[in-house]
Amino acid sequence: MDYATSFYFTATEIGLSLAGLALLLVAGWQGNKSARTVTIISVAALFGAAIFSIGLFDRATGEVAGRAFGDLYRADAFGSFAKVLIYVAAAAVLIVTPRFFERIDAYRAEYPVLMLFNAVGMGMMVSATDLITLYIGLEMSSLSSYVLASFLRNDERSSEAGLKYFVLGALASGIILYGISLVYGFTGSTNYAGIRAAFEASFSTGALFGVVFVLAGLAFKISAVPFHMWTPDVYEGAPTPVTAFFASAPKVAAMGMLLRMAMDPFGGEADAWRQIVIFAALASIVVGALGAIGQQNLKRLLAYSSINNVGFIMIGLAAATPAGVAGALTYLAIYVAMTIGSFTALLMLRAPDGTNLETFADISGLSTKRPALAWSLLALMFSLAGIPPLFGFWGKFVVFQAAVQADLVALAAIGIAASVIGAFYYLKFIKVMFFDEPTREVEATSPVSHWVVLGICVAIMSPLGYLLTVPLGEWTAQAAASFVAAM
Repeated sequence: MDYATSFYFTATEIGLSLAGLALLLVAGWQGNKSARTVTIISVAALFGAAIFSIGLFDRATGEVAGRAFGDLYRADAFGSFAKVLIYVAAAAVLIVTPRFFERIDAYRAEYPVLMLFNAVGMGMMVSATDLITLYIGLEMSSLSSYVLASFLRNDERSSEAGLKYFVLGALASGIILYGISLVYGFTGSTNYAGIRAAFEASFSTGALFGVVFVLAGLAFKISAVPFHMWTPDVYEGAPTPVTAFFASAPKVAAMGMLLRMAMDPFGGEADAWRQIVIFAALASIVVGALGAIGQQNLKRLLAYSSINNVGFIMIGLAAATPAGVAGALTYLAIYVAMTIGSFTALLMLRAPDGTNLETFADISGLSTKRPALAWSLLALMFSLAGIPPLFGFWGKFVVFQAAVQADLVALAAIGIAASVIGAFYYLKFIKVMFFDEPTREVEATSPVSHWVVLGICVAIMSPLGYLLTVPLGEWTAQAAASFVAAM
């Protein structure tokens, strides 16, 4: 394959990289006064990358026949679907970000540039078909994430969040590298196709250890139990827009990377890793639900909610079938909309002096002060709980259906039972907002941009979202078929 074709298939990463470098120069020359302009251009670049990714999505075959740079990178329907979610999520977060930092005069032009480079790394993660490419994309995303977590340099919580994320992220990277070295040692290849062929010929105990180490490192990136310990602290300490970003776009990238890794190079040995995934899925559901019950800080609660939802997504992975992958992608798409909507609502919760409100005590009686905001949160929380007829129910339905079809009836039954626990803390939002007496004054207005993002997310989560079931089902099925076509 010639380089021109390879450059075409990697055009989103190249375009975002060039945009990031150009905007970095603008930030250096113009300083922070260019922050809003840089943000607008970054949002446009992300939407442009999303549109280009949609164009690569070949709905006729489910895969774009694109193996770039000697099969180090694959432009297929799976990667395109994940990239659309990543780029749209990053753009949505950027839209609602500036107001949070401008209140304390801390918004700098480097912020959107970091988001662009993070998006480049995430795009490489979901399209990588070689362990080296995967690691480069992972570290490119992680390095900018460490900076974003500690972006408020004068805030001790933000600095602590960045340090914790960096230390534990470095540990996870080391685990992944060790696993990669074992896999390479026992297969003689870092390419996914070569690894799968070697495993089909011989799958030794040493190779199993390599698979376990790689999956363990990836479990940290998606904050699955027992590698979840960093999530509540980082989510609480990082600036709220950064937390919204961590809970959406990087989650899609990490889960997409895990799905491709499990189904492509390790797909022939599903029985070897399925038990690990089942344990992590059930443990994440239970720990996420129980951990959230006693939380008073809303960001920490949503962190445990994120852990809980990762467990449901991993049920689709445990099925190890195209239907399971399609179910996981469907849940992931719905989860992104629910998460961005929830954090946008949190960003709109401000005291009259501009202070952000982050605890249950702050939102007591919210329905009397900001009824539209309270009802929007109600819809999002019910959707996260999987209560019909809201669209969040559909995400849980498809992953449980995939598990049953894969003869994992017990896993589906336990997952359904455990999901009832999570309903408790989501209902607590409703109780506090609609039945408690107000204790704090709440800012009466919010920017139009915030209402637009929140309105779109709520509309998707409403019963209107079921209009998306047919196209979403087709797209995710074709994305899952990418693995079958590649094999």
